[in-house]
Amino acid sequence: MDLGTPDSSDRSLTIYELLGEDYFHRLAAAFYEGVKEDEVLLPMYPEEDLSGAQDRLTWFLIQYFGGPALFNQNRGAPMLRRRHTPYEVTEEAQEHWLACMRRALDVAETPDTLRPQMEAYFTRAAAAMRNR
Repeated sequence: MDLGTPDSSDRSLTIYELLGEDYFHRLAAAFYEGVKEDEVLLPMYPEEDLSGAQDRLTWFLIQYFGGPALFNQNRGAPMLRRRHTPYEVTEEAQEHWLACMRRALDVAETPDTLRPQMEAYFTRAAAAMRNR
């Protein structure tokens, strides 16, 4: 998808380049604020690991949306489905995850021009994580 470039070159900017690293930190922080209040999602996270989970999500999002490969550097290949296998990811959990992410997209002030592409990815990813 051509996101345009400020210098009129032929190269498209990634979502990461357009939004910057701070955006992804805000997005992950807003997501986990929602998780803390979600009766379906919160039990899937050990309380002492919420900040670690937030870091991992930040690294993953930065990498997925065109930034440095922080997740690979810190954790190896993402293997999302395998990493989520121990958790009971039901249709209900999927919907709660998406609701938290949509609120996080709002809180992080995601530009309207990029939100559909990001939401489409999150919808696909959440569906792929379902294992029950």
